[in-house]
Amino acid sequence: MDLVDSARRSAIMRSVRQRDTKPEVALRSALHARGFRFRLQRKDLKGRPDIVLPKHRTCVFVHGCFWHRHGCSKTTTPKSNAAFWNAKFEANVRRDRLAIETLKEAGWRVLTVWECCLATDAKARAAAEFVEGWLGGGDAEGEYPEVPAPGQSIRSHDPPPGGRVVPG
Repeated sequence: MDLVDSARRSAIMRSVRQRDTKPEVALRSALHARGFRFRLQRKDLKGRPDIVLPKHRTCVFVHGCFWHRHGCSKTTTPKSNAAFWNAKFEANVRRDRLAIETLKEAGWRVLTVWECCLATDAKARAAAEFVEGWLGGGDAEGEYPEVPAPGQSIRSHDPPPGGRVVPG
């Protein structure tokens, strides 16, 4: 059961940003401070990556844990209309995978950074450090490299058909 009426829920959902979110801006700031220059939301690339580092031929997606099903504590499922939400989340995960595969086939390196890894400035700086190490040939060359919470190593894995695995 939803705790707010449908009009209020609709207003809340409309207010969810699609670009320039706090986690995205935090990572961009941290990368910029480390000397990286990038482009944002390139329309000519599949999935419109949040950050594109053309010099490194790399795309970075900053995914919200709720919408893209990270598996951390932010990955909750609404109780009302659960079938709708599960279908929506599964479509998001499929779309993410298709975008990554298409970019890789086109010769791009792709990295996913999760919202929970960017909750504070210190975490954003640590995530930018992970990204820098990865660009320099770090250990996340797997099929679906992701940046987990700082303090954990970057881990690559092939997500199961139904969604994401909590990296760790």
